[in-house]
Amino acid sequence: MRDETTHDQATQDPTATDRAARDRATREETMRGERRPATDAEARALASGLRLRILRLCLDHPLTNKEIAERLGAKPATILHHVRTLVATGFLVAQEERRGTRGAREGPYLATGKSWVLDVKDHQVEGSGQAMLDAFLDEIRYVDIDSSFSASAENPAGFARLGLRLPAKDLEEMADRIGEILNEYAARPSDLEHGVPFSVFLAIYRDVTRP
Repeated sequence: MRDETTHDQATQDPTATDRAARDRATREETMRGERRPATDAEARALASGLRLRILRLCLDHPLTNKEIAERLGAKPATILHHVRTLVATGFLVAQEERRGTRGAREGPYLATGKSWVLDVKDHQVEGSGQAMLDAFLDEIRYVDIDSSFSASAENPAGFARLGLRLPAKDLEEMADRIGEILNEYAARPSDLEHGVPFSVFLAIYRDVTRP
């Protein structure tokens, strides 16, 4: 969504208000290149592939506990436990209640975008790296891998695999340059009207299979 929400629109649409404020705060922190250290509770909250998927699902549109459970094929009670953890640590924020299909009051949740501006490297939380990989593998299984090699406006996906042998200073330079590009695009407002939803997964790892 472009950062053009008027006062009247924001008053009528609390979700738009929260999303605009969230995007603005995340952009400001991202453009400054700042990542504050995560607390232990925040680091542990992110050490779950299921919770990472919940955050991604709620990134653009608020979803109820029931809607999240349906999309993930999980039990609502299980999702509720993870949603409460994400709310308690500030990764999800509750939105104004709305009426469901059967007239019941439902409370949707919207991701705050906080995970992108946190630094968890000082926390040796078991399973944190595996959580990111699990979330990626769960999401990518819905993608037509073969068609992704011919990217288009409708399918902006692509894959690249590259082997390098670099000294430490060059590796650090490459990581910094990639980080700058990701931060640049992360700082842009979400375009809910024309934007295509997609995700980026980047892995740089020591290739222990090569001599």
